[in-house]
Amino acid sequence: MSKQLIECVPNISEGRDDKKIHTIAHIVETVKGVTLLDIDSGKAANRSVITFIGEPEQVTEAAFRLIKMAAALIDMRKQHGEHPRFGSTDVCPLIPISGITLQETAKWANLLGKRVGEELGIPGYYYEATATSPKRKNLANCRAGEYEGLSKKMQHLEWKPDFGPLKYNEQVAKTGAIAISARNILIAYNINLNTTSIDAATAIASEIRESGRIKRDGHPVTGKKVLDNNGKVIRIPGKLKAVKGIGWYIKEFGIAQISYNLTNISITPLHIAFEETVKIAESRGLKVTGSELVGLIPLKAIVDAADYFLKKQNYSLNISENEKIEFAIKSLGLNDVKPFNPHEKIIEYALKLKS
Repeated sequence: MSKQLIECVPNISEGRDDKKIHTIAHIVETVKGVTLLDIDSGKAANRSVITFIGEPEQVTEAAFRLIKMAAALIDMRKQHGEHPRFGSTDVCPLIPISGITLQETAKWANLLGKRVGEELGIPGYYYEATATSPKRKNLANCRAGEYEGLSKKMQHLEWKPDFGPLKYNEQVAKTGAIAISARNILIAYNINLNTTSIDAATAIASEIRESGRIKRDGHPVTGKKVLDNNGKVIRIPGKLKAVKGIGWYIKEFGIAQISYNLTNISITPLHIAFEETVKIAESRGLKVTGSELVGLIPLKAIVDAADYFLKKQNYSLNISENEKIEFAIKSLGLNDVKPFNPHEKIIEYALKLKS
């Protein structure tokens, strides 16, 4: 039987204070057998994505320690940033990598949530494979209203937390809430535009993302919402399945980005999200200047992107893996806003580097 490995990718609501980020991230290394792979911070988003890997019991313990440290160091009453969030550790997914199923991983996520609620007094919601209702499967629903709307949200029976305190109190005011899950690999992927317009980025995101956009009379943004016979808002579906997306402005880069979550890269791979975004941007008189990966990516996703662009440009696929990686980096513009180091950003390479 192969060794069970799971990855954990907590997102903390701190992307500006390097000392706090370092302290929170490196607490996972106090658990023997856990390997810290990556820390990816964004100042405008005020968010850090931390990636570590190991066997389920050790990773779950490391995640608990990280959540505890983040709760001690991050005060949500003072936190502001571009990225949606509702807690000091905003989300904490566990991801099966080898020797373990998603269902088995979900059991560890449930144990983590129970412990976070009981020992740390942080309210939380299970999403994706651990969701307790269909509405809670989608992270966006769990986080709707963000931190500022949490006190009212917790008063509604349909949004009673799955674990932790059921009532908003002084401690919850400081820590906010958390979303915990077991899920498959997700790619956090931002595409850069030659504009500073959030509206332009949002409009492109709404054409691409699976949920699409609200149908309106007249103006696509300010027009009156169109309702069906049951009084529900009608949505126009987006072009790509298994894609979530929003538009935002990143001050540190001086550009607008479309920020995607690719939730199933076997349905919509990286290169297709990029290509479709290029097409829609060009139809609106805009240009995609490059893209940015947040956190780590599987090697296969990069190689698949290289093969796609090689075929498109009528080049041979018979080149080395390293050459394919370099070709994908250039084709996707992954060095546009900051350097892309394959040994730090590709899961398999990062594991070798750390071992």
